[in-house]
Amino acid sequence: MSQPETMTQPARTETGFLPGPIILLGAPGVGKGTQAKLLMAKFGIPQISTGDILRDNIARKTELGREAKARMDHGHLVEDEIVNGMVAQRLNAQDTEGGFILDGYPRTTAQASYIERLRCSDEGGDKVSLSLPFVAINIVVDETELLKRITGRRICPSGHIYNIYSNPPKRENVCDVDGSPLEQRTDDTEQAFHKRMDEYRAKTAPVIAYFNDKGHLFRQVDGSQPVEQVSSAIVEMLRHLRGKAQV
Repeated sequence: MSQPETMTQPARTETGFLPGPIILLGAPGVGKGTQAKLLMAKFGIPQISTGDILRDNIARKTELGREAKARMDHGHLVEDEIVNGMVAQRLNAQDTEGGFILDGYPRTTAQASYIERLRCSDEGGDKVSLSLPFVAINIVVDETELLKRITGRRICPSGHIYNIYSNPPKRENVCDVDGSPLEQRTDDTEQAFHKRMDEYRAKTAPVIAYFNDKGHLFRQVDGSQPVEQVSSAIVEMLRHLRGKAQV
């Protein structure tokens, strides 16, 4: 696997808006990845996913990648220290100068504390993006709706995605595009969903309280709205929190 592609677009909009560092928070299935991609397209800043970084480091057999793989091969979770190191290296890439979107990180309060220390330390270098405070956006969706989003998801081998509740195929369990059978991923079952939610409540939900209680730039958005409305709300929050007149 090659190193994650870097963005080349300018980070500022025509009005001079600088998005800075953005953290998207929320339970599994709220749409963090979708919203991150929309922000990436709008502002020309990279979406930084810990899953992507982890896979890339393992594929390139970096020192951190070898350490992570050794733990994973023995059935252990990858330690915060390893993940933090990978994130710090990724933030040093040229494309993060004007801002970046953290998706899936921080997952723990220890990671949240680390990324905040990184921003305030010399380790973060002289990047403009790390001279700005984080804006943390928590996307909120009712758990019943999340269950439908995840357990209702069906995917064909070519990657076309449906939902039996909100976006069903014309024929049951058959892809509209190529006629191939649709499948449910093993981690999209109700049992897997509840396990992920238990882990979220135990480890990641406290991260939301961390950013809120520490007086950071923090807002919540209703993620049950249509995707475009959620995106517009997030952009408006960024405009307001960054103190700019126009986005």
